[in-house]
Amino acid sequence: MGQERAYWLAWSQISGIGPVLLQRLQQHFGTLAAAWDAKPAQLGQVEGFGFQTLQKVVQQRSRLHPEQFLEQHQQQNPNFWTPADADYPRLLLEIPSPPPIVYYRGEVDVQENLGQKQLVGIVGTRQPSEYGIRWTRQISTALAKNGFTVVSGLAEGIDTESHTATVKAGGRTIAVLGTGVDVVYPSKNVELYKQILANGLVVSEYPAKTPPDRTHFPRRNRIIAGLSRAILVMEAPIKSGALITASYANDFGRDVYALPGRLDDNPSQGCLKLLSQGAVPILKELDELLKMLGAIPQLDSVEASPLPQQLTLPDLPPQLQRVLDAMTLEALPFDLIVQQTGMAAGEVSGVLLQLELMSLVSQLPGMRYQRCS
Repeated sequence: MGQERAYWLAWSQISGIGPVLLQRLQQHFGTLAAAWDAKPAQLGQVEGFGFQTLQKVVQQRSRLHPEQFLEQHQQQNPNFWTPADADYPRLLLEIPSPPPIVYYRGEVDVQENLGQKQLVGIVGTRQPSEYGIRWTRQISTALAKNGFTVVSGLAEGIDTESHTATVKAGGRTIAVLGTGVDVVYPSKNVELYKQILANGLVVSEYPAKTPPDRTHFPRRNRIIAGLSRAILVMEAPIKSGALITASYANDFGRDVYALPGRLDDNPSQGCLKLLSQGAVPILKELDELLKMLGAIPQLDSVEASPLPQQLTLPDLPPQLQRVLDAMTLEALPFDLIVQQTGMAAGEVSGVLLQLELMSLVSQLPGMRYQRCS
């Protein structure tokens, strides 16, 4: 799928084409390479492609040669994944707007990418109280010592405390940046950044040398939520970006936990709001929290009941039959289907769409699919 990798990168450079439109393109044409060669009238059949978007595609596509651009791009950005790559984080494939490019630096853990290791996000205010700092350190340390990977955003406050405590406990942490992976923001976290790279990972959807931009940080919160099995909100005012992360987590079907605080403490108002909306309270008994987090199913622990008899359709192309054979009457998450077929995620997505149109497979909420009886 090396060629498809080049087209994920190329399409991501077209202004006005975001993650959602890319998903629709891939599903409509089967591959982004086919979409690249499509005529404007064909592109116009894809939902979301209005006249202005089509104009941008026509103008910018003619100046970009995907294979050549891939080679040039890799000179400054040697390490990145696309959904066409086997190592692309499986949990991100579950969300409605997976980043087309995930740049990374540091030490890659394949189990994390396969969704076979528990990743827990910790987020909160940039101006935490002593109470918030104390509990962030305690919980991050406990998670690290129990084999969890802590995900956060390297921002000041709660993010910094969670990364630091995890590193000090000898654990592994992932920092999701709103800059390029080679740009440290805030600059005071340069030493922490280096420590994370030694045994953890720094990721971003933005290429090298991308400076901080206020619009980037809310967007990167969806990646924190997407990578994590659960999100812990430690302290958050009502307008905190941590609540954006929690909202994404709810949308993605992730568990949300919140640290209770006093009614008259401003840094706790966001957490109290989350608790009133059904978030799980983080209580003093950390063993109970660890037990609940450890009970979240991992991708390799999903077991599906096989069909009594596999149905082979003689006129079905090999790729379609391969995906169909991996399906059962029970709903399976998309990433598990990818894992069982051994095919690229983009290829599986296109095949599933074809099988849906043939009424052989049905899609359920949460990127889950089941074989039609």
